[in-house]
Amino acid sequence: MDYFSQIIGGFAVYWWLVPVVLIISFSQSPWFKGLLGEFLVKLTAKLRLPANTYHRVHNVTLPAADGTTQIDHIFVSRYGIFVVETKYMKGWVFGGEKQSQWTQKLYRKSYKFQNPLRQNYKHLKALESALGLSPDVIHSVIVFAGDSTFKSPMPANVTCGGGYITYIKSFTKPVLSEASIHNILSKIGSLRLKSSWKTDYQHVQNLRARYDSAANRQCPKCGGSMVLRIAKRGATAGNEFWGCSAYPKCKTVQNVTK
Repeated sequence: MDYFSQIIGGFAVYWWLVPVVLIISFSQSPWFKGLLGEFLVKLTAKLRLPANTYHRVHNVTLPAADGTTQIDHIFVSRYGIFVVETKYMKGWVFGGEKQSQWTQKLYRKSYKFQNPLRQNYKHLKALESALGLSPDVIHSVIVFAGDSTFKSPMPANVTCGGGYITYIKSFTKPVLSEASIHNILSKIGSLRLKSSWKTDYQHVQNLRARYDSAANRQCPKCGGSMVLRIAKRGATAGNEFWGCSAYPKCKTVQNVTK
């Protein structure tokens, strides 16, 4: 038997390993984990949040000054609007409300990721601006799906698993009329970009452009790197600006070119 025949024979015996390896690799990808986390949130909401009280809108991409912003889940009810950011993670999670980066610790390895509260803050401001609503009726909710454990004190709106349901249901005072709810849902439907592969791809390209710009920007005063921040107070609340990473030592700021 020649060498080529041996290869063919070996493949005939072990061909099933190819799809197994592909499936394992696919299941470990960030894209798949993101989809799984969003699916778990959708399923829990469907089972535990009455559809006639909490109107569900998923995977909403809205135009923004710097490209697009993508919201995982929006729940509209007479008790307010709940904007949900999903993270699918395993292991220990360390972080604080005011920290720019949080840490995931898994099997003795540590990984940094953006503070999801800050990430979701931009979503809230985009929705607030698009709908013309008071910030008092829009609430940020963070959901960690997967086998993760908080190792730092977290605010009530940062939850694990189905804990976000309890947080949403803790709001019991009506703040929106049925007419307002109908108008809000209609406006979201008219403003959102069509849910498609093309929309998702363009959103990723917008994110890359923003972060590439951030990586190459230096502070003209001290030479440090400039980072994107979001104004939380004053007339510019919700707008992004460039701030020096050496703050508070260096307070250089620059406007974001739109």
